Amino acid sequence: MLALSANGHLPKAEYAIFADTGWEPRAVYRHLNRLEKEIAAPAGIPILRVSSGNIRRDALDPGHRFASMPLYILNQDGKQGMTRRQCTGEYKIKPIKRQVRELLGYPYPQRVPKDVFVEQWVGISTDEFHRAKDADVRYMHNRHPLIELGWSRSDCVRYLTALGLADTPKSSCLGCPFHGNAQWRHIRDTSPEEWRDVVEFDAAIRAGNARANAGGNRLLGQAFLHRSRVPLDQAPIDHVTAAEWTARQQELDDRAPMKEELENGVVDGCSPWACRGETDLMQDDFGLAS
Repeated sequence: MLALSANGHLPKAEYAIFADTGWEPRAVYRHLNRLEKEIAAPAGIPILRVSSGNIRRDALDPGHRFASMPLYILNQDGKQGMTRRQCTGEYKIKPIKRQVRELLGYPYPQRVPKDVFVEQWVGISTDEFHRAKDADVRYMHNRHPLIELGWSRSDCVRYLTALGLADTPKSSCLGCPFHGNAQWRHIRDTSPEEWRDVVEFDAAIRAGNARANAGGNRLLGQAFLHRSRVPLDQAPIDHVTAAEWTARQQELDDRAPMKEELENGVVDGCSPWACRGETDLMQDDFGLAS
């Protein structure tokens, strides 16, 4: 959407907002810098980087009011569970809303008048039109330009490739529990330093988040990043899941819709209004405003 706007295929956006959790892969930050320099700046579209803190550091700080990550739990009685996911709301949606309020001139706790709002572009393609929903606040009106253009995910990939952006990385926290095996393998095989980082974090959260929920209750079991509920460096990440085979097939056949299952990992990362670990949220890491 940013490129389409910068190149005149969509109206010029006034701002692009990137919600930074503080724990994105280095490739995402490099890509963001490139977008800012080569796409946004020449078009006069500011990219605003917003944040609620560093999710990795906060997760290990017992004194921090932490919005929990969706960790896989092995309870003392052997039963399996999962912690509630609050991180998207805290580290992505909340800072974006705060920035939008400031742009409108009504920072919290001021009341935003009914007739004052921002049009927010949400990057959902035709493959996932069912994710297109209205915003949950009156001062943000969602619009879905890709659906309006009739663009599928494959159309987006072709357009990015034509611009020399075929290597666009998927945005999600480095240690997101919703990673599929393919993403874990990619980190292990291409970035040893980042792999050590997530393995160390996985070991550190074995007793759960420093504050497992908003009330500070600790978990009665063990927490893991991988759905197998074994330490990450021992997890069966070399197993090719059904979702990964589906994704590979889509690369060979643009007509094949991508079908993802939570148990097989989140193929396309995490975004405000569209964390792919949940089926009832929407997308995209860039909120474009006009």
